[in-house]
Amino acid sequence: MAIRDFFSKRQKRNNEEVPDVYIYNELPRTLKNKIHQIILRAAGRDRTEKFPQVDRLFSDIYHELCHEYGEFSLGENRPTYKDKLFTFFEKEKSIERCLDVIELSFFHIQKKELDPFYNGSVLKDIRFQDAISELNDRFKEYNVGYRFESGQIIRIENEIIHKEAIKPALALLHDPVFAGANEEFLKAHEHYRHKRYKECIADCCKAFESTLKIICQINGWDIKPKDGASRLIDKCIKNGLLPSYLETQFTSVKSVLESGIPTIRNNTSGHGQGSERIEVPEWLTQYVLNLTATSIVFLIQAHKNFTQKNTSDV
Repeated sequence: MAIRDFFSKRQKRNNEEVPDVYIYNELPRTLKNKIHQIILRAAGRDRTEKFPQVDRLFSDIYHELCHEYGEFSLGENRPTYKDKLFTFFEKEKSIERCLDVIELSFFHIQKKELDPFYNGSVLKDIRFQDAISELNDRFKEYNVGYRFESGQIIRIENEIIHKEAIKPALALLHDPVFAGANEEFLKAHEHYRHKRYKECIADCCKAFESTLKIICQINGWDIKPKDGASRLIDKCIKNGLLPSYLETQFTSVKSVLESGIPTIRNNTSGHGQGSERIEVPEWLTQYVLNLTATSIVFLIQAHKNFTQKNTSDV
């Protein structure tokens, strides 16, 4: 559903009442109410009397959250699981748990065949995609620094970087061929959202190395299971993954790739930290996430160009 630019919104912008930076520690009450309505529409609106399977959906979400949190209930008793879930969502102070509700709701809505009225038609998928689009638009409208991408909530720091690096990387990794690297890159984002910065950097390096390995395997280049980033990059360069006119820059490209993600991983999360605890700052983790996204886009685009060129030469 398209979001109308109401007079009140324009006035807030004109009066400079809209914040310039993202917020990460709360969901405004009005945003929660709008997300509540978005989820209901995605699930088939409030038709639990006519379609009881809709409330079974909310029962599944509710009980999965109870199990995860180690609770028998999530607070106040209500007549339906839909009401129980959204009462919890509206009153919960922890943004992490609120985002859990959103993420899990969209996961179950996409997973289940809910609405016999549409009979699993294209209309249902359009409704689901519209819901995701509106959710992300609402996050942006309220300057909340999260987006729903590739089936999960991810944290964003900069809209331009997200649009030009993170999103293209997720789109390219969505190809089933890169499923392993995609899973690792999404795990890195999940660690970042939960402030597990060492784990985030470790999974960034895994995603980077997995992308290299997959490209080598697709092209039939001889690699060993334990080959690290340096050897994999060498293999890509020696086999002409990059165009010939960049030959003089191979050393520089190799240096950038080798000295970025793997080096940071080795110095922060790749080995035992010894007697001194290593603290990984958020700003460094953010840099590694962005660098990983840029590197993955670079490698996959180079691979596609390489494949296309070889196919046309045959």
